[in-house]
Amino acid sequence: MTSLRVLVIDDEPPARRKLTLLLRQEPGIEIVGEAANGIDAVAAIEEHRPDAIFIDIQMPGMNGFEVLDAIEGERMPQVVFVTAYDQHAVKAFEVHAADYILKPFDRTRLQSCLARLRGEHDSMQSKIKGLLDQFRSRDYLTRVVVKSRGRVLFLKIEDVDWIETSANYVELHSGKHSYLLRGTLTNFEERLNPRQFVRVHRTTIVNIERIQELQPWSHGDFIIVLKDGAKLRMSRRYRGNLSDIWG
Repeated sequence: MTSLRVLVIDDEPPARRKLTLLLRQEPGIEIVGEAANGIDAVAAIEEHRPDAIFIDIQMPGMNGFEVLDAIEGERMPQVVFVTAYDQHAVKAFEVHAADYILKPFDRTRLQSCLARLRGEHDSMQSKIKGLLDQFRSRDYLTRVVVKSRGRVLFLKIEDVDWIETSANYVELHSGKHSYLLRGTLTNFEERLNPRQFVRVHRTTIVNIERIQELQPWSHGDFIIVLKDGAKLRMSRRYRGNLSDIWG
């Protein structure tokens, strides 16, 4: 049975208690958190990255639809609206909600919803795997999708000067701008053309076209000076990567 990581969002404590109690009785359900308002909901979604959220619509400060607007562009979970009002149903499905549960509801209704969530989750995972398999069979990355000030940009890989690891992200530096992408530096390196990008440190990859000069530093390490004046450290361990390219 497919496991689901679930977040419960409702400003009424009795409603949250009832829903979490029913969810805990179902196999394969992990409740990763709760939220009592829209602002906390956005933070919890970004922190826990749940597979699905059960969310009320009418909440003080930020309603359920506004929560979805706030996380647009992030990893969107499956959405189940749980509300006492039926007038929002059309809008709910316009934002691609997986289900719309009217209060009060019973365990049978919840089980029907969970079956739908599991089916859609399995279907999505299968689609994602297929897309990843197709992607990995292609040539090296030529562009990536990044976010900047609420906009979605298509960044050409050739315009990236250097890349570094940043916690659970990689940070791409392009001119005066930088962009974060979730993932590890090693996984990202595997998708880059090794004739264009080389690892020069365990935390750093550089576009060789941006290198101006190398300066000896200490203990066999070097300082890489880029054409824009940025300086990066190249450790002795990775020195051979540039030697292989430059002969």
